[in-house]
Amino acid sequence: MNPVLSARNLTKRFSGVVALKDVSFDLHEGEIHALCGENGAGKSTLIKLLSGLHAHGSYEGALLVGEKMARFRGIADAERAGLAVIYQELALVEEMTVAENIFLGREPRRFGLVDWERMHREAQALLRKFQIELSPDAPVSRLGVGEKQLVEIVKAIGKSSRILILDEPTAALAEHETQILLNILRDLRGRGIACIYISHRLDEVFAIADRITVLRDGETVFTAMATQTNKSELIRHMVGREITELFPRALKMNATAEHQALYVENLSVADPQTGVLRLSNITFSIAPGEVLGIGGLMGAGRTELLMHLYGAWGTRVGGRVAIGRRLLPDSPPEMLRSGLALVSEDRRRQGLVLEQNVGFNLSLSSLARLSCCGLIQSAREHSLNDAFFRRLGVRATGLEATAGKLSGGNQQKIVLGKALMTEPKVILLDEPTRGIDVGAKAEIYELINNLTASGKAVVLVSSELPELIGMSDRILMLHEGRIAGEFERGATQEQLLAAAMGGEIEDATPAPPSQPAVQAMPRMRREPYIVSPQFFLPIL
Repeated sequence: MNPVLSARNLTKRFSGVVALKDVSFDLHEGEIHALCGENGAGKSTLIKLLSGLHAHGSYEGALLVGEKMARFRGIADAERAGLAVIYQELALVEEMTVAENIFLGREPRRFGLVDWERMHREAQALLRKFQIELSPDAPVSRLGVGEKQLVEIVKAIGKSSRILILDEPTAALAEHETQILLNILRDLRGRGIACIYISHRLDEVFAIADRITVLRDGETVFTAMATQTNKSELIRHMVGREITELFPRALKMNATAEHQALYVENLSVADPQTGVLRLSNITFSIAPGEVLGIGGLMGAGRTELLMHLYGAWGTRVGGRVAIGRRLLPDSPPEMLRSGLALVSEDRRRQGLVLEQNVGFNLSLSSLARLSCCGLIQSAREHSLNDAFFRRLGVRATGLEATAGKLSGGNQQKIVLGKALMTEPKVILLDEPTRGIDVGAKAEIYELINNLTASGKAVVLVSSELPELIGMSDRILMLHEGRIAGEFERGATQEQLLAAAMGGEIEDATPAPPSQPAVQAMPRMRREPYIVSPQFFLPIL
């Protein structure tokens, strides 16, 4: 059987740097072919070649759709050939509704005018077909990142494409939404639609993929049927080394400080636009050296909670927030000065100035501490930027590289570095490993351990239950804006998910040793990173 899509010996160069080297790849009808690799391995470049974003003639090698040579001059040519791409970074029009985004560029018309009634009806049918509970009339600007991702998926599927390319489609989705997507893809596979599935979540890869290809340093290093390989072998090919333990062990710091690092009491917050209560009676505390995990399904209020704690969202209806004995103010600049930093979920919109270089972004929040008499101390700024650039393992040509041109994982490292340079007492991490490969995840987990070892408190929001279990000392599960359960180390995924869905919570005692798949792994103390100076959000 001939492939529906083939790449033969593709090579792509950027200013002398080889991003892809003799990469070959094929995809068959009704096949889900997973593409794996670390950030910077060449996955995004390959996608851009396949989808026409890098036009024919800008690369070496051949691209075929069926048996016909493809000479895509742009994305429109690829879409006409039956390819649709769902990128990791969303491409929706914020000012438009869900329905308008789904049908953007192919609006149903009647007598030459947009048929709004038909558009609404067909959008509603698509959403229902895929069990997505969103209103077609909802403005995209009011949706969370996970909800926007689902709209992107429906938009691509609605084009009746024969080939779907999905770049980290579940990175912003909770477990429930992920299962919905995987079921959608299984249905599409049964109808003969071929999919290229890119994900760092290896559990998903083995749950959905027929074949798996690994890229490393721009080259194809491994291809096998999913049933003929395993996670350990994939990781070895991806990173070129063994990673024996994803969640490194840590000695918990003896948190006997006089005050809690962060204290939240009876916090209730309303949506500033609608006035609807989104968070209700939230109470918790976190000690120095502790990791507090926060989970829940999409829409449970996780991001809203962190954004409000940072002073960037919501109208406080009741309750208080304090660091030690000091009540916190309600603006991001004051929060920074009080020792609280946030790494937001949406790095491109709220974490980076994409047009600027790496060094500019790293030090942007720390300029006050890097200045004297109103002048930036350039040598000191460069030294500190270079230290974080190297420590975080950012894959770029240097500090002068443009942030917007880096891979998603490397952009995330820059956002993390910028936050850590503020030397926070409490750091709020909203999906810090979203879109990051397994090797980089291990580095970020070690970084979290170093932060807690030095007495920092970490609030970790994650959609990945194994990550919450492996990294947290305690876990709060949210359901519809309320705390639905609090769990100590050793809780099972089933217990956490039951709480997130508002169901009955079984005995939340630590899981016995016979359940290694869901046991929490104790974290290991490492030498702390040297961190210095103020986090920045463009929304300030």
